[in-house]
Amino acid sequence: MKGALYMDDSYLKEFNSKVVSVKGGKYIVLEETAFYPVGGGQPCDTGVLVKGDKKFKVVFVGKFDGKISHEVSEIGLEEGDSVKGVIDWDKRYKYMRMHTACHLISAIFHNKAGAMITGGQIDLEKSRVDFSLENFDREKMQEFIDLANQIIEKDLPVKFYYKDREEAMKIPGMVKLAGALPPSVTELRIVEIEGVDTQADGGCHVKSLKEIGRIELVSVDNKGKNNRRVYFSVK
Repeated sequence: MKGALYMDDSYLKEFNSKVVSVKGGKYIVLEETAFYPVGGGQPCDTGVLVKGDKKFKVVFVGKFDGKISHEVSEIGLEEGDSVKGVIDWDKRYKYMRMHTACHLISAIFHNKAGAMITGGQIDLEKSRVDFSLENFDREKMQEFIDLANQIIEKDLPVKFYYKDREEAMKIPGMVKLAGALPPSVTELRIVEIEGVDTQADGGCHVKSLKEIGRIELVSVDNKGKNNRRVYFSVK
C-alpha cells in the first residue's frame, strides 16, 4: 500500500509526515504513515500525532478506499499540517512477536498434521489460530508448541521481500492464499522464516525468532467438526 512505512520497516517508532485530508475533524489521512491499520488478524496501532506542542491521540487506524485513516481523539488537525507520528511501541512490538509466532505455529501444524489455517486473531495477552484438523489431540498440539520453541532457539532470521503475483503463486503453500487475493493485487509482500515458512503477508514481524520469546499453549477448543482453535501467549 502506498505510503505504508510499516511495510518496509516494522521497527519504525516515529516518523514525520503531512496531513493530506481531514474528515469530520477526527479522521486523518497522511502522506505516509508507520501506523498499522487493523487487518489480517493484527490489531491497529495506537499512539499520537504531534503538531507543535499539541498531541492528538490516535485511537483507531483503518483502511478505507485504499487509504489509511487515523482516528484522533479531538479535532484540531488541518489539511497541510506537518505532524510527527509516534507509535505506542510496547503494544506494536508485542503484536510483532505474536504475529511471527502465529506464522511459526501455523507452519508446524500444517507440515506435521496437514492442518489448513482457517483464521486467527492477534492480541496482547493471548492470540489464537484456527485450524481445519480432523483429530483433536491436545497432547499432540502441545508437542507442536514444544517444537516451535525448539525452532525459536535456533534464532532463524525472518525476512520479507516482494514478488510478482505470478511468481509467488508458484511457491509451495502460497497458492491458496495468493489465489484468494483480488486480481488487482499484482505484487505480493512475502514474509519468510528461513527454512520453515513462507507466506504472503502485510503485517508486522520481528527480525529473528528469538525475539518471540517462549510460546506457551493457553488452551485448545474443539469448535465442531474438523474445526480446532489454539490459544497461545508469548513470554
